[in-house]
Amino acid sequence: MTTTLTARPAPARPTVAGGTALRRVLLADAVVTGANGVAYLAGATTLDGLLGPTAATLRPIGAFLVAFAAVLVVVATRRPIPAPAVRQLMAGNALWVLASVVVAVTGALGTTGVGTAWVVLQAVAVAGFVALQRWALARRA
Repeated sequence: MTTTLTARPAPARPTVAGGTALRRVLLADAVVTGANGVAYLAGATTLDGLLGPTAATLRPIGAFLVAFAAVLVVVATRRPIPAPAVRQLMAGNALWVLASVVVAVTGALGTTGVGTAWVVLQAVAVAGFVALQRWALARRA
């Protein structure tokens, strides 16, 4: 008796339309957020004079941003990317935008002119990520 072994093709990985775009947007958000967090952590004593908030304020913000970036990476690398997690990240980003506007308007953290401009620039960038995440999430459906 002879037995012939034939190779079976590997099962196809499930793909989700728009998953690549969503993954890229989440990872881009992670890179920007993580870089900002590392800058706050590593350069807190330098940035406090330029931006206004004390180093003691910048460090926990930096730690939060690094942690948020890590969560973005975890969600972005799931297959498929869980839509509820993306919606939660979008909500977190939207809260960041709202908080940034409050800080810019009220000067709550004692920002300098440069610091206020930086806070507004961050709010615009994060709002852009929310819009891109929403677009990419809708596209994959």
